[in-house]
Amino acid sequence: MSTSRVFVGRLAGRGVFDPVGDRIGKVRDVLVVYRAASAPRVVGLIVEIPGKRRVFVPIGRVTSIGSGQVITTGLINVRRFEQRGGETRMIAEMIGREVLVAGERPGAPVTAKIEDAAIERAKNGEWLVSELFVRLPKPSAPFARAESRIVRWSEVRLPSSKVGAQSAELLIQTMVDLKPADLAEALLELPQARMLEVIDELPDERVADALEEMSEADQLALLAQLPADRTADVLDRMEPDDAADLISALPTAKGEELLDLMEPEEAEDVRRLLEYDSDTAGGLMSPAPIVLSGESSVAEGLAMIRRREIPPAMASAVYVTNPPYETPTGEYIGMAHFQRMLRFPPHERLSSLLDTEIEPVPVDASAAEVSRRLASYDMVAMPVVDDQQRLVGVVTVDDVLDHLLPDDWRHADDEDADDRAGRA
Repeated sequence: MSTSRVFVGRLAGRGVFDPVGDRIGKVRDVLVVYRAASAPRVVGLIVEIPGKRRVFVPIGRVTSIGSGQVITTGLINVRRFEQRGGETRMIAEMIGREVLVAGERPGAPVTAKIEDAAIERAKNGEWLVSELFVRLPKPSAPFARAESRIVRWSEVRLPSSKVGAQSAELLIQTMVDLKPADLAEALLELPQARMLEVIDELPDERVADALEEMSEADQLALLAQLPADRTADVLDRMEPDDAADLISALPTAKGEELLDLMEPEEAEDVRRLLEYDSDTAGGLMSPAPIVLSGESSVAEGLAMIRRREIPPAMASAVYVTNPPYETPTGEYIGMAHFQRMLRFPPHERLSSLLDTEIEPVPVDASAAEVSRRLASYDMVAMPVVDDQQRLVGVVTVDDVLDHLLPDDWRHADDEDADDRAGRA
C-alpha cells in the first residue's frame, strides 16, 4: 500500500479503480474516528458509484492511495452509506473547524482554522490523520497577511466547545457538479448541524433546487431550522407549484407569514395555485408557461425555449393566446411544439404551425384525467384553462409523476439495496 502522505482536499473527486483498472467511482469523503490519546484513525472512504449512490469502502479494501487515484480490491458493498455514531467525515465535518495551535508566546495557544488535512499510513498498517494545514488569524498590523502553517496532529488541541461557524468552502466545492436530486441527497446525509452550515453558505437558488427534490417530511424538517426571511428567499426561487405544495403543508399562519415575506410577483403565483385542490390540474400545474402571440416568429419561440431556467418539459412547446400574455391570459388558441418549430424557417409566424387539435385540460380536471390525457397524446406537457378558456398554466409529466408515485419513491432503491447486502 502507498506510504505517501495524501491531503484529503486533493483526494476528493479522484477516481477509485479495481485491480484491473476499471473505474468503480470517485472519492467523496474520508471517514475517521477520533481517539483520546492519538491521531484520528481512518476507517474508510465514502465513494460515489454509478447511479450517484454513495457507499462505504473499508480502508482494509484499499490497496493504494495517491493524490491521483485510489486502488481497491474490487469488492464493493453497494448498500448506501449511513454514518454511525463516533464516525467523522473529514471534508464534511473536520475541515473548516477551529483548533488551538502554539502561538508566539509559550503557553498562549491561538485559534486556527483547518483548511486541509493529510492522511498517512503508519508502520502498523493503520491510516491516520497525520498533519493539518491551518490558517492563523490575520495579524492586526496594516497590510499583514494571515499565516498558514502545517502542523502535526499531536501539536493541536481541539477547543472544548465549537468556536464560530465552520467554513463549508471545501465541502461545497465537492457539491458544485451535483444535479439537484444528488445535492438533496448529499445534504440529507450530513449531520444536521453541518447540513445547516452548508446551507447557510449555499446560494438560495441551489437550496431551492435541493428542496424541490426532497420528500415533504425532509422539506418541513429543514425549513423548521431556517429563519423565516431565508425561507422566503428560497421559496422565491422554487418553481411556483413546488413552493405552493410546500406552503400548503405548513400551518396556515406560518404559510401566510412566508407569503408576505416573498417577492410580490412570486407570492401572487403561489397564492393562485393554493386556490386549487392539490389533486387537480390547477393544483399540479406551473403558472408560468411560455406564452406568445400568434404574430410571434419561430425564432422568437426558439429563443424563449433556449433560456437556461426553463425546465425541459416546459420547453417542449410554446403556447399562443390572445392578449394579455401573462397567466391568466386571454383566450387560449393553440400550442407550437418544439420539434415542429425546428421544421419551419425562423421568420415563420407561430399562428401557421399551431396544434389546435389537442384540447386543453380544464383547471378542475382530476390528476387521473390529466395523466390519461398525457399518455393518450404522448405528451410531456398539457395546457390548462379556466372556465373562460384562458390559459392559466401548464401541467407537465414530472408534476403528475410526483403526485402519483408513493411518498417514499425517492428511497425505493435504498430498500432494494438493503435487501441485497449489509454494511461491511
